[in-house]
Amino acid sequence: MPLIYFLVLFPVLVLGVFGWLVSKHSGKLFAPGDFKNEDNYVKMQLSAVASLTAASAKNHLGTSEISEFEIQRIVEVVLNARSPENRQHNALQPRILWVDDNPDNNVYERQAFEAVGLSLTLAMSTNEALVEISHQQFAAIISDMGRREGPREGYVLLDGLRKRGDTTPFFIYAASNAPEHKRETLEHGGQGCTNNGQELFGMVTNVVLGDSGTPRPQRFDR
Repeated sequence: MPLIYFLVLFPVLVLGVFGWLVSKHSGKLFAPGDFKNEDNYVKMQLSAVASLTAASAKNHLGTSEISEFEIQRIVEVVLNARSPENRQHNALQPRILWVDDNPDNNVYERQAFEAVGLSLTLAMSTNEALVEISHQQFAAIISDMGRREGPREGYVLLDGLRKRGDTTPFFIYAASNAPEHKRETLEHGGQGCTNNGQELFGMVTNVVLGDSGTPRPQRFDR
C-alpha cells in the first residue's frame, strides 16, 4: 500500500512543485545548455547589439544612421557585459526596476538588458515604484526625470529611497546628458545620469554584474 500511495501521489507532487516554480520563479528556469552552448551565447550577444544599436539610432535627431565607430563601441559594451566569467551567473537573473510613465520610449533599451540575462519590472509612477520596492529586492533602479507627477520626480524617488536607508544603485535616464545634471544626480546619491542608451547599458551592467559577475543585492543601511 505505501508503494501504491507513493506512485499515485508523487506525480501530483512533482506537478504541483513545477507549477509553483513556473508561476513564481519562471525567470530562474534555465537549462544548463542555455549558458554552455556558444550558439545561444552568440545569439544573445547579437540581440543585445541590435537592440542597443536601435536605441542609439533613435536618438540621432530622427535619423537611423550611426557611425561604424559607434557600432563598434556598442559591440564592446555588450561583450564586456556578456563576458565568460559573467555568463555563468546569469541564471541568477538579477532584476532591475525601470520607472517611466512612457515605457514605449525604452523598448530597445529593455530588450538589450534582457538579452544579457537581466529581468525587468516596470513602474509608471513613484508610488507604483515604491510598492514594487516594498515587495521585492532589485539589483538596480532606472528612472526617468519628469513624469505626470512632477518635472523632477526622478529625484523625488531617489531622495525618498536614500532617506529611508535604501542604497540600491539608482540611474537617471532622461533627456539631458549635461555635466551639471550628472553632478546633481551624484549629489542626490544616484550612480549615474545619461540620455544615451549605450552609456546606460554600460553603467548598469557594470554595477549589477560587477567585475566578478556576481549580482549585487539591495542593501538597507541603518
